[in-house]
Amino acid sequence: MVSIKTRGLVKRFGDLIALNQLDLDIEAGELFFLLGPSGCGKTTLLRSIAGFHIPEEGKVLFDGEDVTKLPPHKRETAMMFQSYALWPHMNVFKNVAFGLEERKVEKAEIKKRVEDALDMVKMGGLGQRKINQLSGGQQQRVALARALVVRPRCLMLDEPLSNLDAKLRIEMRTEIRRICKEFGLTAIYVTHDQKEALSIADRLAILDGGHFAQIGAPEEIYRNPKNALVASFIGETNLITGEISGNDADSWTVSTKAGEFIGRVGDTDWKPASGEAVQLSIRPECLSLLEEKPDSNAIAGTLDESIYLGETAQYSLKTDAGIIRISELNPRRVVRDNTNHTFYASADPVDVVIVPA
Repeated sequence: MVSIKTRGLVKRFGDLIALNQLDLDIEAGELFFLLGPSGCGKTTLLRSIAGFHIPEEGKVLFDGEDVTKLPPHKRETAMMFQSYALWPHMNVFKNVAFGLEERKVEKAEIKKRVEDALDMVKMGGLGQRKINQLSGGQQQRVALARALVVRPRCLMLDEPLSNLDAKLRIEMRTEIRRICKEFGLTAIYVTHDQKEALSIADRLAILDGGHFAQIGAPEEIYRNPKNALVASFIGETNLITGEISGNDADSWTVSTKAGEFIGRVGDTDWKPASGEAVQLSIRPECLSLLEEKPDSNAIAGTLDESIYLGETAQYSLKTDAGIIRISELNPRRVVRDNTNHTFYASADPVDVVIVPA
């Protein structure tokens, strides 16, 4: 278990600044996720912390010790890649034991630690299996055991579940969290899968163009996005353009093409001024589809599409502010009317988040 800090981290590839003055604090034993659109710098940051990239500026600190110039094996970290990188000519035991053999660990100790690692990932008794005899989920467990057997101070995971089907991804992300928490591992995890991050992360960071757009707990980032990029990247949202027309204590009134909305700011350090251009972020599940106009916070439109998915019904409402998406949980009936009948999408003010335009 190790605490990790970066201070003023800069990494360039030619003229491209992949990381731009990044400061980050990861607590010992924390499961920390890095997310963002392709090319945002998340894998570069992971590899810089692991020691595969040396930054041009700044520092990487493990428990306060400067490890910026140390090679990966001297940092006592373990990396798990998207491709697993297992050797097909070796059996499961040999694959897991490889790192220990390279470190010249005694044979008896290797046997014990490999068996313990395989038990940890629920692969006990399968040490003699060939790699090509394993399912995708089993291969993923072997790769995880190989990373854990060296008893790293920090576990680095670069999209480790992207090659698995949906059911296995859910199973394995739960397993990874269990193992990290059970053995007190600090873990840094890169993924494109937002549900993966929301379900198992202690905290997560959204990167954009080499900068941090926002860092926080999953529920904080989902409920209180600081800008439109974060709001639209984590989960699904409706973005509506408008301008501030008034405020009262901690709520603001926003005028849009489709009417007025009362909402709150996602970034409590930001106080938008009257007349300032803003955007409203409203999650589809925060909207209700109504046939009668409510007193406030509603947008009128005609039904463009209805999709029934069993546990949810999804609607697209054509409005003066564009298409608004609505998601109804446990629908008792599905509205199929796609004529000129007017419907209303309504949201409580607490679910209307105001972000900069």
